[in-house]
Amino acid sequence: MGRAPNLSTTRSRNVEALLQFMPLFLFLAICCVLMLGYPVAFALGGTALIFAGLGHLMLQMGLPVPFEARMMGAMPNRLYGIMTNTTLLAVPLFVLMGVLLEKSRVAETLLDAMSMLFGTLRGGLGIAVILVGMLLAASTGIVGATVVTMGLLSLPTMLKRGYSPALATGTICATGTLGQIIPPSIALVLLGDVLSNAYQRAQLAMGVWSPKVVSVGDLFMAALIPGLLLVVAYTLY
Repeated sequence: MGRAPNLSTTRSRNVEALLQFMPLFLFLAICCVLMLGYPVAFALGGTALIFAGLGHLMLQMGLPVPFEARMMGAMPNRLYGIMTNTTLLAVPLFVLMGVLLEKSRVAETLLDAMSMLFGTLRGGLGIAVILVGMLLAASTGIVGATVVTMGLLSLPTMLKRGYSPALATGTICATGTLGQIIPPSIALVLLGDVLSNAYQRAQLAMGVWSPKVVSVGDLFMAALIPGLLLVVAYTLY
């Protein structure tokens, strides 16, 4: 006859099964908090802290949880490092530029000027929307700012000019994505910081004690030509 399973073994298996679903619970909790209307920063950070507290509580209860409370002590240093990172300083400045363009109605004036310039061409309004979106993407580096601004300004005009809703909305959404690749871009700034740190760690692991740096300027130069090619492709379409 087989022996009855040990109570501690059964509890360990239950905890392991619970840990497998923990990322799903975390994702669902973040979605619920976001749908309640809380800001994204507080939703992501607060939910992570709550789940870290649950992990610490389970650890205090004697459950075999792969969690170390001392990891929470590194959070202040991590926050201080992010706040003092000069590379990430460009992010709030890009957001400020987007707000200034929206409030000062510069984007609307630019769209009117482009419409007058390309108005005689077939699909001239669509070309004007693409070019203005390119300039906004280069000024703000934000997808949301470009899409919202161009949607409010150009979508009603394009529908009045006889553009199909699918073509009008597709043009605006495709133009908005240029903010991710045309420099300067917030995504490239964040990616440059992450890639630079990872590249330096990889070189140190290989024994290169004078590691090279992947700068944000290198990413800007690498993304310029693909971004302009996208603008040309959208215009030809």
